[in-house]
Amino acid sequence: MEPDEGTYKWGVTTSQAYFPKDNTNDFNTDDIITDWLMGYSPVKDITYVRGFLGRMLFSQDDALKKVKVLSGGEKVRCLLSKMMISGANCLILDEPTNHLDMESIQALNNGLIRFSGVELFSCHDHQFIETTANRIMEIMPGGKLIDKITTYDDYLASDEMARKRTIYIAKKEDDEN
Repeated sequence: MEPDEGTYKWGVTTSQAYFPKDNTNDFNTDDIITDWLMGYSPVKDITYVRGFLGRMLFSQDDALKKVKVLSGGEKVRCLLSKMMISGANCLILDEPTNHLDMESIQALNNGLIRFSGVELFSCHDHQFIETTANRIMEIMPGGKLIDKITTYDDYLASDEMARKRTIYIAKKEDDEN
């Protein structure tokens, strides 16, 4: 999707991988999982690709499923394999915990904590945000941005941030009356 306005410029040493909230188009093919992932792999070797699928708990038989028939959680695991195989140092994730069970969320959480690159994500999972994020950026009405290097819980507890949210809520309630 193209932005409505504004500009950005990636640094010359960055490589990006994107995890979309809506992954419908990514899986609209008759490919089996190994062939699908091979299409994104810099190394065109089945053993190499199967190694990434194995890390996402796809057994030999699972790797032969067509991507079109995968469950929501399996699709998420495929997308995470795609991101890992890319070797990107900047990850952009839109609701990465959707469709995952608790064990998979914990594994994703641990992987992102160990990741040495940059992660930019949106998420509604409080625990995931608290344990993964070390910088909170809140986009406010009118395009204002609050940017704090802090944990999520400390951000929510901040008097300044709470006051700004209260003012916004009060104005919104006044508009409805």
